[in-house]
Amino acid sequence: MSSKDCGSHGHRRRKLFRRIFAGILIFLLIVLIIILLVWAILRPSKPKFILQDATVYAFNVSSPNLLTSNFQVTISSRNPNDKVGIYYDKLDVYATYRNQQITLRTSIPTSYQGHNEIDIWSPFVCGNAVPVSPYNSVALSQDQGIGTVLLLIKIDGRVRFKVGSFISGKYHLNVRCPAYIQFGSRTSGIIVGENAIKYQLVTRCSVNL
Repeated sequence: MSSKDCGSHGHRRRKLFRRIFAGILIFLLIVLIIILLVWAILRPSKPKFILQDATVYAFNVSSPNLLTSNFQVTISSRNPNDKVGIYYDKLDVYATYRNQQITLRTSIPTSYQGHNEIDIWSPFVCGNAVPVSPYNSVALSQDQGIGTVLLLIKIDGRVRFKVGSFISGKYHLNVRCPAYIQFGSRTSGIIVGENAIKYQLVTRCSVNL
């Protein structure tokens, strides 16, 4: 075989490899476009969260700047999508007062939420002798004197969406639920045990992805 024949054979082989590679790229591009079109048509909506109630077992200032709190909150989550499922890979619940975290984070078990399904969680969130800023300590004393304290129950986590067999990447989930807690003679709660008061809140939460 002449060197000319070898060169021609090598050229045909390189051309064949380029065609195969181009075909694979075109196939992957078509698959990606189909996934994006399906995703755009379905337009998955954010899950809806509601803070149903909060049971307060402790909420005490033990020194000028130390706060001890213990709550059990009931939170419902609804998947409003007809054709999209939601994976909750990681959810942490905690309470804040005036942008300062006052409890530890409590993890909610991972779960999958099907189409139009509702999940209900009742985690405990607590903090023992948590230092608060002097400014917040003064504000807290004033709020307790008035009889109403506004807390935020927050949920931070990561979710994925499932469309058919396709599962999206992870999205950061931020949920904010206002909780108005009343104290003293103005309390609107129900006594459910020794030093425990349950507040029916039914508050819609803001959800950001």
